[in-house]
Amino acid sequence: MRHAVQDPAELLEGARAEIAACADLESLNGIRVRLLGKKGAVTLQLKAVGDLPQAERPAAGQAVNRVKRALQAALEVRRGELEQSGIAAGIDAGQLDVTLPGRGQETGGLHPVTRTAARLCAIFERAGFTVAEGPEVEDDFHNFEALNIPESHPARAAHDTFYLRNGKLLRTHTSPVQIRTLLQGNLPLRVIAPGRVYRRDSDLTHTPMFHQLEALAVDSGISFANLKAVLHGFLQAFFERKLALRFRPSYFPFTEPSAEVDMQCVICDGSGCRVCSDTGWLEILGCGMVHPTVLRNCGVDPETHTGYAFGLGIDRLAMLRYGVDDLRLFFENDLRFLRQFA
Repeated sequence: MRHAVQDPAELLEGARAEIAACADLESLNGIRVRLLGKKGAVTLQLKAVGDLPQAERPAAGQAVNRVKRALQAALEVRRGELEQSGIAAGIDAGQLDVTLPGRGQETGGLHPVTRTAARLCAIFERAGFTVAEGPEVEDDFHNFEALNIPESHPARAAHDTFYLRNGKLLRTHTSPVQIRTLLQGNLPLRVIAPGRVYRRDSDLTHTPMFHQLEALAVDSGISFANLKAVLHGFLQAFFERKLALRFRPSYFPFTEPSAEVDMQCVICDGSGCRVCSDTGWLEILGCGMVHPTVLRNCGVDPETHTGYAFGLGIDRLAMLRYGVDDLRLFFENDLRFLRQFA
């Protein structure tokens, strides 16, 4: 069906008058559709240009396009006027009190991992330890070599460690902080090193970035018995109950002898459940006496000084304390989850 080309000036004049007389946004939108929609008056005029003789089409098309742009501008101006008048009318009618405080202001709270880290630091500080910090971007010496980790160790492989182009790496544990503290030569010492660490791992109980706390004590006459006493006291203070511990022989390059520590399951009190795989025990940390080679690498004579060290996952302790079964929930920023700890 062919449409005759209307006089552009006549179309523009009538449309402008209609737009100016419009009293609300809904009616204005109806005018826009009637003029500029797929079947609107201006759209039909553009289609009608194609039916004109070849010589007349350019001028006619330009005229209709000028009308289209003018109407679009008029519609936008009228929309702004109606929106402003609507706001003003609402204020005059008392529907909007601009003196009221904004909505959605909620009291925040500490993240459960932050809360757990602060609790750990407080417990160890009461036991005489001081908090030490170090860089998250480390070199091979502090992260591996000084800790007696051989070049063939799997932890050095690219599938386990994040290496940077400049030859440095993202620390895989907070043990480099212990090395830096030992190298200062201020003995005796008792330090804890909490912080973020990085490994190539991701599942229900592992993330590429997680939080770790390691402890180191070096003095003359320190024994494995001192280590066991500290761990017993720490875990009972953290979980606020008496817990049985067991030490299983293990191997770490930086400690000798070394042990894995299991504690009585805090979910079932040792009777067996899904969390502890019905064993009644939860593996909680690794520990041991500082290897003599590590002491020598840091300028400490192993004949006159001994020490113990242990490391634990802050995120894992937070999971156990708050009953969280998926580590990834801590890092997804779901406010429904985080509000439970506010």
